[in-house]
Amino acid sequence: MRGRGSILLVAAAAILAVAATAAGGATGARARAVTFMLDWFPNPDHVPVYAAVRSGYFSDAGLRVTLQVPSNADDPLKLVAAGKVDVAVNYESNVILARAQGLPVRSIGLLVSQPLTTVMYLKSSGIRRPRDLVGRRVGFAVSGLEDAMIDQIMNSDGAAKGSVTLVTVGFDLVPALLSHKVDAVVGAYRNVERVQIEMQGQSVGMFEPERYGVPSFYELVLIANDAALARRRPVLARFVGAVARGLRLTAAQPSEAFNQYVALNPTLNDAFNRRSFEATLPTFARSQQQQRGRWAAFDDWMAARHVIPAPVAVDQLYTNVVTQP
Repeated sequence: MRGRGSILLVAAAAILAVAATAAGGATGARARAVTFMLDWFPNPDHVPVYAAVRSGYFSDAGLRVTLQVPSNADDPLKLVAAGKVDVAVNYESNVILARAQGLPVRSIGLLVSQPLTTVMYLKSSGIRRPRDLVGRRVGFAVSGLEDAMIDQIMNSDGAAKGSVTLVTVGFDLVPALLSHKVDAVVGAYRNVERVQIEMQGQSVGMFEPERYGVPSFYELVLIANDAALARRRPVLARFVGAVARGLRLTAAQPSEAFNQYVALNPTLNDAFNRRSFEATLPTFARSQQQQRGRWAAFDDWMAARHVIPAPVAVDQLYTNVVTQP
């Protein structure tokens, strides 16, 4: 997740790299090497990936996968675009932004197929509907998309654009909210910040963008660059197929999948990770068939809200490399 949990980065990165390489090594010298980078440090969003690693699904597909953890949240997209990483986890919005800037990346598969981001507030604040935020302070981490989301949510309830005061709080969304530095935060995740706050005994309210006029979008996708897709499509298809197997295992046997995750990340076997996984479970992709209409709607919305200058050609944004019911 974007910029969260950097204190866990070094230890988690070491565990991840060793575990993934060892699992891939069983396929022998003829295995196809694939470098795969997470979007950020290991967290419950990645449980299906760990399930695939530990269950040997990449090895079964004839792949020797080396998983990497980025040192910066911008690295996965940039390194894929530059051809230094084969596949990475990223966000639908980032793919659209990248294409608008001329970067040759596209989605080839899905990990989390529903939005996780929200506008979040404490119920004790008296906020009940978007219009209640008029004149209040809203914290954010990343400008552009998050500004557009809060405007859309406010507009949907009859409030004028710019009717809230936006406050930069970086990725310290929870401290900013709990300390009342801000009245709400945009960009908080319903499976992360909500869990963190509830574990501190506070009740949380959320405005979910897809309920307030923002087209539903794929939260986490698997990205590759155009050159790799043209040159190694069968290999990438096998990779996405192995992730799909991990997703199916996670849906069918969530406890087993979570155990695979913590077996490779022992320090993450705690109450927060368990509750976060439970909140994430319903959002994992059930199919690898990305929908053209869904990409087009979010692309058009980003252009209409001036996040990008104009809509990107939808065929440049994604490719379905595997067929799955």
